[in-house]
Amino acid sequence: MLQFRFIKASLLASKILTHSSINFCRGVPNCKGFRILRSQMGSFSTSSQSSKFLFRQLFEKDSSTYTYLLADVSHPEKPALLIDPVDKTVERDLSLIQELGLKLIYAMNTHVHADHVTGTGLIKGKVPGVKSVISKASGSKADLLVEQGDKIYFGDLFLEVRSTPGHTLGCITYVTGDGSDQPQPKMAFTGDALLIRGCGRTDFQGGSSEQLYNSVHSQIFTLPKDTLIYPAHDYKGFSVSTVGEETLYNPRLTKDEETFKNIMTNLNLSYPKMMDIAVPANLVCGIQSKA
Repeated sequence: MLQFRFIKASLLASKILTHSSINFCRGVPNCKGFRILRSQMGSFSTSSQSSKFLFRQLFEKDSSTYTYLLADVSHPEKPALLIDPVDKTVERDLSLIQELGLKLIYAMNTHVHADHVTGTGLIKGKVPGVKSVISKASGSKADLLVEQGDKIYFGDLFLEVRSTPGHTLGCITYVTGDGSDQPQPKMAFTGDALLIRGCGRTDFQGGSSEQLYNSVHSQIFTLPKDTLIYPAHDYKGFSVSTVGEETLYNPRLTKDEETFKNIMTNLNLSYPKMMDIAVPANLVCGIQSKA
């Protein structure tokens, strides 16, 4: 399991132990590795984290995409991350980050999107030091390739990576951490694996309805019922749900597996209009060739 943390070179060793680093110790005995700072910013109040965790849900209307800004505002450097940034709204997002006095350290994707071009490449060009993050299974290029169980730290907060393939082969869900010092209730950034009262299609990019069904039921529906669900898209005006709601009311994923597979087989969806542009660009996750 990897643990990613942002560290400032001038920190003393004692501070490094409590604040940040990157763990490349998978498979290495007795290696404690490094870690990554995590930041979160909340548009809702929590009982113990309202002064520490900053959260913003941002929207891009053309692709109906949600971008999420999280930061640890109690940390001296106010480290922050963006989940699923869109190229068209990079200036808006960076302006907000500057206004709030945050230090952006990660630009992360839940999967290789087919309906918009990620903003990660533009962000890396405008903000030195920002690292791109995506799943190793996606086959995409990024600074950090993550897998099931990896932790991404921003400040004293962190996100855990859960593998949730099915919409695409490389989909992951980012879940806020366990512990009294972490945001409560938990939050799950589900990408297109689980939408509010729906789910992502499974007919391209290595998708599998069977795999998606098992991913959601084993990796998302097993979270506490009050866990807040924040998807990558919404087309009906919803902004947030909970695990409890989706296990009761999701019209697809409350069905048995065979019924779900039949539903997905018969959606008859049109070819994504941005797919031939978005997928090739997103496969390099913002590390664009200058050749």
